[in-house]
Amino acid sequence: MNMKNLQLIALVFLMFAACKNGENKSDAYGNFEAVETIVSSEMAGKLLSMEVKQGDQLAPDQLIARIDTTELILRKLQTQAQLAASETKKQSVTAQINVLKEQKKNAQTTQQRIAKMYADKAATQQQLDDINGQISVVEKQIFANETQFQLINSEMEVIKRQLDLISEQLAKCTITSPVKGTILETYLETGELTSPGKPVLKMADLSSLELKVYVSGAQLSKVKLGSDVKILIDSDVKEMKSLTGKISWISSESEFTPKIIQTKEERVKLMYAVKIVVPNDGSLKIGMPGEVVF
Repeated sequence: MNMKNLQLIALVFLMFAACKNGENKSDAYGNFEAVETIVSSEMAGKLLSMEVKQGDQLAPDQLIARIDTTELILRKLQTQAQLAASETKKQSVTAQINVLKEQKKNAQTTQQRIAKMYADKAATQQQLDDINGQISVVEKQIFANETQFQLINSEMEVIKRQLDLISEQLAKCTITSPVKGTILETYLETGELTSPGKPVLKMADLSSLELKVYVSGAQLSKVKLGSDVKILIDSDVKEMKSLTGKISWISSESEFTPKIIQTKEERVKLMYAVKIVVPNDGSLKIGMPGEVVF
């Protein structure tokens, strides 16, 4: 075979390779992200126990940590004692009201008898006035005790709401997982002090990750919300692993392409951010680069 034929064969091979590479060229590039959740403390106090560690898989409502509740329990016992004292006072006032009502009933019976005697000229006006005065005094005493009864009831309602608040605070001393996910990082250890809003750990659901890429306006016609797309990730030095993802979000406004993103368009052009949800078979990691073919 002469040199001319060898050159022709080499040219055909290069053209075939170029076409093959062009067919496999990705439309967009980006990095995988996860929806991260920061779990924070809602109460102040010492962390009695940290029940989990980095890398643990958590189910919803799974125990994460416990905060010391000694002070709250003592406050609850004190408040319960106040409620019991108010209940005793309420019972005492109720008994006093019943006694006064009985006195009023007896006085009214006497009043009727004296009134009848007065009509028959057998009793004086003074006697009638005295019994009427006694009834009036008893009625005022009943009114005063009923007012005190209502005040005690109001006080007891306030104490009950205080108990509800303490119970809510006690519940918040047990920190649980709000969602399913994997612990990415912990920020506190057993014995450390925490406060409201202080982060305890960071977690994310790694069962699926989002690949965030940027596309140009010219590519938008290929991008449809909810459609399946081909995802490529590095498998080894020479091979690419193929996965399937679903477009979950398309930016409504264009923006400049970040310098860290490489696309087939010029960097100076305005680009649109696109997120693609990709089920994770264990090979995807946060921050890993990925490519997409629309």
